[in-house]
Amino acid sequence: MSTNASSTASSPESRPTRGGAFSDTVFTVIWCASMVSNFRVAMFYTALGRLMTNLMGDPMIVPLVQVPTSRPMFLFPLPAGALADLVDPPRLHSSVEIG
Repeated sequence: MSTNASSTASSPESRPTRGGAFSDTVFTVIWCASMVSNFRVAMFYTALGRLMTNLMGDPMIVPLVQVPTSRPMFLFPLPAGALADLVDPPRLHSSVEIG
């Protein structure tokens, strides 16, 4: 029994890889897409603020528009994460159709 435990502990599957999470192709693709999307959102808000300031001349209009547009990004992730923790993973995966 100890030989099985030692052989599984030294197997390549159980050892951490040098690349960490980035050695997984799916994770790397999703992470890169997320970074591109986050950069796009930051550029959008920067351009939107500059455009509003140039068009209206009043810098107070910028937060009046940006707060309502960014509110969903602050309000929905926490309840969505809590809901995802409460739902049984096999039941969640069976209800999501891919393709």
